[in-house]
Amino acid sequence: MPVNGLGHIGFYVQDLELMKDFYLNFIGMKLTKVSAGGAFFSADPEACDHEIAMMVGRPSLDDPHWIQQISMRVDTLDDLRDFKRRIDEKGYKIDRIVTHASAIGCYFRDPENNPVELFWLTGHTSWAQISIPIVLEQSDEAIMVEVDRAFDVSRHVELGKPPTPEIADAIRALREEAVATS
Repeated sequence: MPVNGLGHIGFYVQDLELMKDFYLNFIGMKLTKVSAGGAFFSADPEACDHEIAMMVGRPSLDDPHWIQQISMRVDTLDDLRDFKRRIDEKGYKIDRIVTHASAIGCYFRDPENNPVELFWLTGHTSWAQISIPIVLEQSDEAIMVEVDRAFDVSRHVELGKPPTPEIADAIRALREEAVATS
């Protein structure tokens, strides 16, 4: 099954505040997710929680390596599993597979080492930048238990606002627990 469309692009920035101001005030997009290290924007948050993901990490404006990721949607969890199987068969490097509460993403490298994400939308709306390791070989039910748990921890993060320190600590604890058990 092929992807169903471009989900978003991600790129590295040097000056996050300058770039947030540009996409928010000049371009007119809505800031949907934000942290000290990144910002996500959407033209229509009701339809798509982000179309641009920018992360701090570009060492200089002359650095040509600015792509953080190219993300594409798939229709079903089984489509994501099928892509993972095919990625493994081809020997492409998988960086991580995680739940963002709103989606499950499989991050890997294309043949020229460009970062690619394939993701499936879970049905939850989450405004937190959350990334919890998850194993796709589990049953749908087991995966959704983990997704729901991530959503329960992050569900009170407001559009365009960073999580409270308590929620940030709960997200960190959930990530550490997932890493320890995987």
